[in-house]
Order: sequence, then structure tokens, then C-alpha cells
Amino acid sequence: MEQAPLDPERQLPPAPLEPLGRSDAGLEATGGEEAEGSRDAGSGVDTMTENNFWLKKIEISVSEAEKRTGRNAMNMQETYTAYLVETRSVEHADGQSVLTDSLWRRYSEFELLRNYLLVYYPHIVVPPLPEKRAEFVWHKLSADNMDPDFVERRRIGLENFLLRIASHPILCRDKIFYLFLTQAILTEILWSSQIGPTEFYYSADSRLKALNATFRVKNPDKRFTELKHYSDELQSVISHLLRVRARVADRLYGVYKVHGNYGRVFSEWSAIEKEMGDGLQSAGHHMDVYASSIDDILEDEEHYADQLKEYLFYAEALRAVCRKHELMQYDLEMAAQDLASKKQQCEELATGTVRTFSLKGMTTKLFGQEAPEQREARIKVLEEQINEGEQQLKSKNLEGREFVKNAWADIERFKEQKNRDLKEALISYAVMQISMCKKGIQVWTNAKECFSKM
Repeated sequence: MEQAPLDPERQLPPAPLEPLGRSDAGLEATGGEEAEGSRDAGSGVDTMTENNFWLKKIEISVSEAEKRTGRNAMNMQETYTAYLVETRSVEHADGQSVLTDSLWRRYSEFELLRNYLLVYYPHIVVPPLPEKRAEFVWHKLSADNMDPDFVERRRIGLENFLLRIASHPILCRDKIFYLFLTQAILTEILWSSQIGPTEFYYSADSRLKALNATFRVKNPDKRFTELKHYSDELQSVISHLLRVRARVADRLYGVYKVHGNYGRVFSEWSAIEKEMGDGLQSAGHHMDVYASSIDDILEDEEHYADQLKEYLFYAEALRAVCRKHELMQYDLEMAAQDLASKKQQCEELATGTVRTFSLKGMTTKLFGQEAPEQREARIKVLEEQINEGEQQLKSKNLEGREFVKNAWADIERFKEQKNRDLKEALISYAVMQISMCKKGIQVWTNAKECFSKM
């Protein structure tokens, strides 16, 4: 698949954006001048237009999830979850944020947006979507995609997906992204007219071509080969880390719930003791509090696990960039090989050289030498094809160099983002574990004091 040219109509005017690392952050875009936009003065609500959308400070959020029932393409009833996407302007006279756009989106529409970005920006590490079904769960978590806790985590993940796009210096200016945030009727009108369904079929077919190119590229770029190995290793390491974390969560949950048994024993014991009753009752209370705290602890851990899962899925986004480069390199090598073959044919016709073990040699032996006029006509056709091939090869070389330049710049941006986010997540996780251990020490210290007073 050739790299799709960037359509100027799909790009909004550039606006510097502040990077967003967390799903609870707001998106802010600033511009040097105030854009002209329609405003409803009577209602006091801003109507954001394409021209002034990114020149204002705005905030994007997925604020609510709602379970709905409808009919699918097969006219069969289905249950799905819809998410409320809100866009607010925070540049208002009184400093308060004002709701400008609000619409409901299904998960499949988020998938459609990401597929579009993959097609039109193959050199960019496109942010991943949160998991559609729960993975790496421990036994107390439900794997049902309609579970309220899972839906809430996915809501946060979808919000983070939009904020990742909005904080990207190129993706944030895309017209389709703007329409995704502001136009309610999307699937029937927007995607059929603006994107074109054939692009996605072509993209899906390119996966087969990419598999073929992987094994047939003769001179792969060492940097992209190393990047592909790195993405595989990143996915493997994070997968193992998430599996270990799930096993530890199971074990930790059991340890905490054992303290609930201690609390029940101490409480029942206090009922039959006169002198030690108060101390045993207090100790049992501390054990019960400690046992019940594990639910909040593991809920906080899921937040950090979701941050790791995001970069687990980023590994596939890195491989998508590598596959695109392999396809371009494969097309370049095939074009060079075809050009060399045509030049050899032209040279053989010009010099009259005939290779014995070739199709030309066999036809010459069977039918004799061709007429000079035929040979001149074939040479002329080959020369035209050679000129076209040279232009095509030059174009592919330029396209390849531009792709490598843009892709590597975005990969460096991704690495900085990854190092920053994972460092912050792991430090926060360590701080949470330290706090959890301190609470455990405090509980047993309090229990010890209760026993000492008996």
C-alpha cells in the first residue's frame, strides 16, 4: 500500500497543544489570534466551528457510559454500551467552562476513527484503544464486557484515547477527528463520503502483502528491524508483568480476607470473656477494617494495570509502522528489479545478444530472427517503460525517505512519552505499595496495643 498523501482539506489550522499524559487531564489549545466563529448570544452557549475549534482552550471528556438496546445490520436485537463525548470551551468571560458539543458514540465508532488514522497516517504511532474484553483478570474481576467496573475502566481508556490524539501535533489537526467530536450523524454520512470504504478494504488486504514483504525484503532497514524486535520484547515483558500482577492480586486478596476471619474469631471470643472482652473486640475491629481495605487497594491497582495495558497495545501500533515500511521497501525493491530487467532486455535487443536458456532464445530457435522493424518497435516501447520505471523508482525513493524521516520523528516522540508515562506509573505504584504496607504495620501495631491492655 502506498502512503496516502495528506489531504489539505483534512487538516485544520495548526495550534500548539500542551502534552497530556493522564486521562483526567484537560485538552488545552491556544492560538495567537481569536478565530471567527458563530456564537449564540441569547443562550450563552458557544457554537464551535472548524476554523476556531483548536484556537480556543478546550476540554475533551468521555463523561458517561450508558447501556442501550438496538438492532444491528442483520436486524437482530443487540445490547451495547454508548459513551457520552463532551467538548467544552474553557475560554469564557467568567472563567467557567461552557459545553459546546455533546454526543454519544459506540465503541465501534472509536474503532472506525482509529482505523481511519491508521490508513491516512501510516508513519505515526497511532494511540491504541482500550481492550474490548477484559484480559489479565484476577478471579474477583468479571470478564463480562457489560460489567459496570469494566465499562467504567473502558470509559476512562476511551477518554485517554481521545486525549492522546488531541495532544499529538499532527493527528490533532485532522478534520475527521474534529467531525468525530462535533457531528452526531457519522457512520451513514461522514465515513461513506469523507473516507471511502475502499480505503479500509485496501488496508486490510495490505496485511497479506505485509506478511509477504516481511519474508521477501532483501535489504531491510536495520533501524526498523530493531524497532520491530523491540516492540515484540515490549509486548512480551508487559504481558508477563500483567500476568504476575494478576497472580499476586489473587494471593494478596486471600491474605487480606484471612484477616477478616481473625476479626470474626476475636469478636466471637470477646463475647465469652469478661476481662479481655474489650481488648479482643477492638482487635477484631482492626482486623475487619484491614480485611475490607483490599477492595479499594486492588481497584487502585487496576488503574496502574490499565496504564501498562495501554503500552501493551502500543506495541502493535509500533509493528504497524514497521509493516508499512517493509511494504514500501518491498515495492521499491520490486520496482528496481523490474527496471533492471527491462534495461537488460533493451540492451540485448540493441546488441542482438540472445541468451540460449531464455524465452527469447527458445522463440528465436523456433521462429527465427524477428524483423528489424519489430526489434526497433520493441526497443522504443522498452525505452518508454524504462523512463517511466526510472521516474517511478525515483518517486518511491523520495517517498521512502520522507516516510522514514516522519516515522522516526514520531517514534522518538513516542519513546519520550513512553518513558515519562511508565516512569510516573511505576513510581506511583511503588508509593501505593509502600502506603499499603504502612497501613498493615499500623493495623498490627494497634492490635498489639489492644492485646497489651488486656
